Amino acid sequence: MSVVSSSPALGIAREPAALLAEAASLEAATTEEILAWVEQRLGARAAIASSFGVEDMVLIDLARKHAPSLRVFTLDTGRLPSETYELIEVVRNRYGIPVETYFPERARVEALESTQGYFSFRRSLDARKECCAIRKVEPLRRALQGLDGWVTGLRREQSANRTEVAVVEHDRDHGGLLKLNPLAAWSRQQVWSYIQANAVPYNALHDRGYPSIGCAPCTRAVKPYEDERAGRWWWESREHSECGLHPVR
Repeated sequence: MSVVSSSPALGIAREPAALLAEAASLEAATTEEILAWVEQRLGARAAIASSFGVEDMVLIDLARKHAPSLRVFTLDTGRLPSETYELIEVVRNRYGIPVETYFPERARVEALESTQGYFSFRRSLDARKECCAIRKVEPLRRALQGLDGWVTGLRREQSANRTEVAVVEHDRDHGGLLKLNPLAAWSRQQVWSYIQANAVPYNALHDRGYPSIGCAPCTRAVKPYEDERAGRWWWESREHSECGLHPVR
């Protein structure tokens, strides 16, 4: 299937309906075709949002081959595991790309920790969401400013909350951007097969039972019978296992 348009790249702000309609054809495209389409139609006005989990590493590796203009950004919450920072350095050196880093607003973090302490997120769901809003959701809004699209490593198999993830979404939460999830239909086995076949570097925590990696105090290893995101905010009910970056509709 060929989905790459020969027309020049045009931003969503200038051609919203046509571009969204064109992107709809990507639901049946391969990951390589999706990334090639992003390169042709959006170029550097799109970026991979990376937490440097294994799916994001697959996307970064594929993007270097099929969408070299695609930027990469990450949200540094200030609570990431050291293994994640080590992998970011590996990515910078191996792929020769800058990793655009967005931090939470200093004053909001200082106020949160001064008044609520360092583990307020374990007191209640609302407290945890407040922490995620400060450390993740607000920085993401800044990271997406000026972009026409963003690319994520979401997969339907990751958790019950993600079974309906589409390859292409109209992200109204961030001004109508295109949100593309090229790995939506991939299985965990497919992800790891790609990593191994292409010698792609990955976070050392994956080898210690962490299929999903976020902030250090909010992530643990999972049991063999648990789903891939069971180690995220494990003290909460499973239906709450999202931080707000990817709202569940």
